Amino acid sequence: MTGQGSGSRPAPLAGVRVVDVATLFAGPLAATILADYGADVVKVEHPKRGDPARTHGPAKDGVALWWTSLARNKRTVTLALNTPAGAEVAKRLLAGTDVLIENFRPGTLERWGLSPEVLHEINPRLVIARVTGFGQFGPYSDRPGFGTLAESMSGFASITGWPDGPPTLPPFGLADGISALSTAQAVMTALYERDRPGGSGLGQVIDLAIIEPIVTLLGMQPMVYDQLGTIQTRTGNRSINNAPRNTYRTLDDKWVAISTSAQSIAERVMHLVGHPEVVQEPWFASGATRAEHADELDAYVGDWIAERDLEEVVKAFTEAEAAVAPIYDISDVFADPQYQALDTITTVEDPALGPVRMQNVLYRLSETPGSIRWTGREHGADTRAVLAEYAGLTDDELDQLTAEGVL
Repeated sequence: MTGQGSGSRPAPLAGVRVVDVATLFAGPLAATILADYGADVVKVEHPKRGDPARTHGPAKDGVALWWTSLARNKRTVTLALNTPAGAEVAKRLLAGTDVLIENFRPGTLERWGLSPEVLHEINPRLVIARVTGFGQFGPYSDRPGFGTLAESMSGFASITGWPDGPPTLPPFGLADGISALSTAQAVMTALYERDRPGGSGLGQVIDLAIIEPIVTLLGMQPMVYDQLGTIQTRTGNRSINNAPRNTYRTLDDKWVAISTSAQSIAERVMHLVGHPEVVQEPWFASGATRAEHADELDAYVGDWIAERDLEEVVKAFTEAEAAVAPIYDISDVFADPQYQALDTITTVEDPALGPVRMQNVLYRLSETPGSIRWTGREHGADTRAVLAEYAGLTDDELDQLTAEGVL
């Protein structure tokens, strides 16, 4: 069991019951975040077709590594929601549930007789998070949606990459991850509204389109386009807002990144690399005008760094109170003493793999820390226990539903 802090109070989300019927990444990761802080998350999968994350990506000895992390802290239940009997079991399961997270195409739950209106008749306090590519309405709402499409349509890909190269997609689920964080925050907002003094006492529906949260992170782009008609273009590792800002190769063939978002940092960098004279130039006084001289500034910084090993560069920048960071791969993250101090990559015991290392819980709470209590469990490992406890199914009912293929 891993966690953070030394708090002795119950987990912050203890008593919050979540049913996760979503697949792959955005919805399930949101549920994982809630589970890490004590929510009782029940992962519901089809009896024959489990979550595709079970077979997505690398595996070791037949154990899917992505599932091992993504499904941690969740109890697993099999249930065919698309059958009348399965829908009735779902209603019984959701009658005492706080949160439902789903990512079916709009209209799917309605077709199965599990619309928000039906569920709120059964449980008015239920918060329903609907995570889809394009949202619940609009001309694209019935299209299949994935994070890659959001990274494309949001404007992210169009500004990522080199000016003379193609638009560039991230090599991991960026939009899905951002949407997962946004979904978890939205769920907590809805729960707070429901339960705060003077709150409604009622659940509500969260409509989260994966194409939207990543747009929020574009910063000033929408307003700049609206007010100035300017469309940001690809600038590689440079910034249109300040310079020097780039990646630079060291003498020992390593790479570092520097940022000079603050004027004082930019001045320290130029003093450090032996060109204090440029600080007196009128154009050096703002980030935007410094960016217009990026070629010159990059040459000064790049030449200085190229003559020194990584250790010397980081030491010199640190002593000068200038912002620098080495470019890490994942092995460097594992070895870095700051990450080790934070326990960012923590060790968890898995019944099949033994000790495994994965990302720790997302943030530290001093008194009610989160924890990783177990890794992703086998398909349907908790079906009978959960449905007996939360849906009130008897042994005979469980046996019958299993024989019918509903469980």
